Amino acid sequence: MKDLYVVLVGLSVIFYIFFVLGTARLAIQKKLNSILLTALAALLPIIVIYFFLNEENAFIIILLALAIPLAAFLFTIFTKENKSKVIGKVSFFDNIVMELTQPFIDLSKTSQALFGINLSYVLEGLTYFGVVGLLAIFFNEYIKLDDIDAGRMVGILTAGITIAMLFLGATVDWIGLRKSLLIALSLMLVGRIILTISPSIGVSGLWNSAHIYAMLGIFGIVLGYGIYQPACYAGVKQLTDEKTSAMGYAMLYALMNLGGFLPGIISPPIRKAFEITGVFWVYVILTVAGIAAVYFIITKKAMTKALADLNTDKNKVEEVDPMLEMSGKEKFMYYIKNFPLKDLRFLYFVFILIFVQTLFAHNWLTIPLYTSRAFEGFVGENFEFFVNLNPILIFILTPMVTALTSKKDTYNMMIAGTFVMAFPTFILALGPTFETLMAYLIIMTIGEAMWQPRFLQWVAEIAPKNMTGIYMGIGQFPWFLTKVITSLYSGWFLMNYCPADTPISELNTETMWFIYGLIAIISPIGLLLAKGWMKKGFKVKHVD
Repeated sequence: MKDLYVVLVGLSVIFYIFFVLGTARLAIQKKLNSILLTALAALLPIIVIYFFLNEENAFIIILLALAIPLAAFLFTIFTKENKSKVIGKVSFFDNIVMELTQPFIDLSKTSQALFGINLSYVLEGLTYFGVVGLLAIFFNEYIKLDDIDAGRMVGILTAGITIAMLFLGATVDWIGLRKSLLIALSLMLVGRIILTISPSIGVSGLWNSAHIYAMLGIFGIVLGYGIYQPACYAGVKQLTDEKTSAMGYAMLYALMNLGGFLPGIISPPIRKAFEITGVFWVYVILTVAGIAAVYFIITKKAMTKALADLNTDKNKVEEVDPMLEMSGKEKFMYYIKNFPLKDLRFLYFVFILIFVQTLFAHNWLTIPLYTSRAFEGFVGENFEFFVNLNPILIFILTPMVTALTSKKDTYNMMIAGTFVMAFPTFILALGPTFETLMAYLIIMTIGEAMWQPRFLQWVAEIAPKNMTGIYMGIGQFPWFLTKVITSLYSGWFLMNYCPADTPISELNTETMWFIYGLIAIISPIGLLLAKGWMKKGFKVKHVD
């Protein structure tokens, strides 16, 4: 029963979020006291767990705590609308709640084809995050690589996907959405099968047969994912119009984060019973389920109906693309004139972020091994749960932080956001405890929510017409470098400061995280020191 605690905790988190947000949304719609009801539903369970939870009564206390938001949810369902209340200006709280919940409301109204994409995306998000969180440990324990080489293998997967999307992203334009998704998922299926069976069909060790087979498996996943993610976003664009596109992308984002959280619930009990290869076989089955979802839901008939049902404005005057009238030479000169590499401020702004972005890479390069080696009890035994907390936190915190900071200066927000993200790394330098780990995960996620969406929006908005793709590509290039660079040194730090098969008292994780904090803090310091120079020519939008 103890091994299933993480399942209980994970499902309780999901139901807790559902009941709290459901209470808030219904209270707003029925003109009840939404803030009071939401506060009771959200805070009372936390108080109950904090004061009464212990190992002996965990099951009962968690269920009792969950009963509170359930009661609040049922109360709002059966309470009649307060028709006497006059609706005034929509509050900040109401905006946040509606933005958080709307994607899931919209999910029930989507076309069959778009629903198929979303279902596939949840399954693939679950599978991808589940595999990548265990990959370094898999190479340690089954392929018998040291931490340095295991980190490099994870870097090959994550950085390889970025490169693959650059070269294979156009596949959906050539062969269509359905075929692209089926080919992509089939490649990932073959890759995951080869990866899973590699220890049993080969000889372990660096560059021995098991290692080669595992790399072939990674290659299949890289090729498949390079086609898959661009195809999903292209599918949303194809199956939505101007009125529904924002909803479509928000839905995909929300479901991706939900899928990213689920491995933390599924993986621990399966790993304890059947080891990591058993978990990988479950992800193989989920990949098959993803293929079935695409094959049986995104049918040609469903695609035809979805496209026919789109509300297109036949009287809309299409915008004329001025580049169509340009000669080849004029187009070339236009690109040269507006090419982002000529802008030193743009380059500095993009590349200075590499240092804080290393913390993203540590989510799968360092955190899984750190939590499994430096912690005992619930955290060490169920490290996947904590590795995969970031997606669900991002889902909750991003709309809140965005609403609070949307009118703030972009550059100042980048300084503040990167600082808030980098700072909690020094909290981990205080030592491996549950409190420092949770503080790091929550505060780092707040920082990420402060700057990451603003950065992507800024890159898109300063791009000249017809050059958004180039600007976004160069804006993402440092992220590719981060994956590569971090994977080259993370294993060395683990071997020296958090080695395997070492008593926790003899580990020196404090030094490791202190150094990582010094690396990450370079970004906000660099942005702050260059503020005077950057602000002189800092663009907010492209000006023709």
